[in-house]
Amino acid sequence: MGHDTLMLGLDAGGTSTRAVLTTSQGECIGYGVGGRGNPIAAGADLAAEGVLDAVALALAPSSRSLADVSVITAAMAGQKAVEGEGGWLRDRLAAEGFAGTLTFESDLLATYSSGSVEPFGYAIVAGTGACAVRVSGGRIEATADGLGWLLGDRGSGFWIGRRVARAVVRDLDDAGPATALTDAVLERLDIVEDATRREGRSRTLENLVGSLYGVRPIELAALAPLAFTADDPVAESILRRAGEHLADSFAAVLSGPGPLVVGGSVLFRPSEVRDAFMQRLGDSAAGLELLPVVDGAVGAGVLALRAGGARLSSETHARLCESIERFR
Repeated sequence: MGHDTLMLGLDAGGTSTRAVLTTSQGECIGYGVGGRGNPIAAGADLAAEGVLDAVALALAPSSRSLADVSVITAAMAGQKAVEGEGGWLRDRLAAEGFAGTLTFESDLLATYSSGSVEPFGYAIVAGTGACAVRVSGGRIEATADGLGWLLGDRGSGFWIGRRVARAVVRDLDDAGPATALTDAVLERLDIVEDATRREGRSRTLENLVGSLYGVRPIELAALAPLAFTADDPVAESILRRAGEHLADSFAAVLSGPGPLVVGGSVLFRPSEVRDAFMQRLGDSAAGLELLPVVDGAVGAGVLALRAGGARLSSETHARLCESIERFR
């Protein structure tokens, strides 16, 4: 392995953390997955544990330690890379022997860098939340949405899941069209249909409402996959509208042709959402190259390489992608 400079990229999310250990030539020599790594979603202590678990797994194949790593770049949502920020992670890494440079980058920039090293282009992420960015000179130049479930995230998994729940509630309340989503949601939530009524309202509806209000609002995103599998006009309408919302957000940052990196499960696969997205964009989609990516792991590695002063090229990017796949 020699004494090549080592960099470590972290794709630290609210659900899991991926760590990529790479040489300065973009060769991945270790990859690990840990728990939740975003302090906003998990709290500082739990997030640090998730990161350290992923880092330990990434270091294991090469028998290297954190003392051998010169740069760590953590890509995550909401972490500000300013003086005094990041102590929750820096202190824990230092305790394990890390004495190099720790930088923070946007998870959206990591998504873009997972699909492209071009200095200009776009990324749109539609998972639980939704956001679109324009990248110029390798930095985020413009952003649309990404405002969270309460104020934005239009077309996201949460947006879809909430509308699935509302459609089923309206069906059971005789205030909207019948939908196959009703049986699917009741089955998903283990609610047995009860035809008896209290004060004119079905027990089934009461039990459903109680179940939905019993979870955190963001957890409604778990109902989104039901819209993709239901052969139902209500579900199709929800998906089409989600695609239109995503297109409107993307149009706000669109300023010319370039690569469009697509992340998140909502837009990643061919579906009514993607069809509506492209139809809404119309002629403005000309010159866009869609590049779906499964996560931001490759991009985190790219950003760590950049922070370490490595030269980036399409060949470096391809080498990193191929070597990471050997570990997945």
